[in-house]
Amino acid sequence: MSNTAIVKDFIAAWEAQDLDRVMGFFTDDAVYHNIPMPVLNGVADIRKTIAGFIGMGEKLVFETHHIAEASGGVVMTERTDKFLMNGQWLELPVMGVFEIKDGKIAKWRDYFDLGQFQTQVAAISSQKVAE
Repeated sequence: MSNTAIVKDFIAAWEAQDLDRVMGFFTDDAVYHNIPMPVLNGVADIRKTIAGFIGMGEKLVFETHHIAEASGGVVMTERTDKFLMNGQWLELPVMGVFEIKDGKIAKWRDYFDLGQFQTQVAAISSQKVAE
C-alpha cells in the first residue's frame, strides 16, 4: 500500500470517528505536532488529544483538496477539516505533513490558525447558550 493510501485510510478512520482505528495508524513512538499546540510524544498522549477532537463534534469531514507523496514517502495534504458542532459546521483550513515508517505514521504535523479555530468554537458555543 502506498503512503498516500495509508493517509487516505487514516482520514477515513477520523471521519468514521473510530478512535481505536485512528490510533492503529501510529507507531508506538509517534510524534504529533498540531501546530501551534505543544508537541505530543507517544500514543498515550496522542490518543488523549485525538479523543478530544473526535468527541468535539457530531460529525467530522476532512475534505482533502490536494495530496502529494514525495519520493522519500512523506505525504502532504491540503485540507479543510470540518466539525459539525451543535448543528453548525466549524471549518478549518489545514496543511498536514505525514512521515510514514514501515506502513505507520511516525510523525504528523498539522499547520492551522488557532485563532480562527477558537473564534469559530466561541461563536458556535455562544449560539447554543443563546438558544
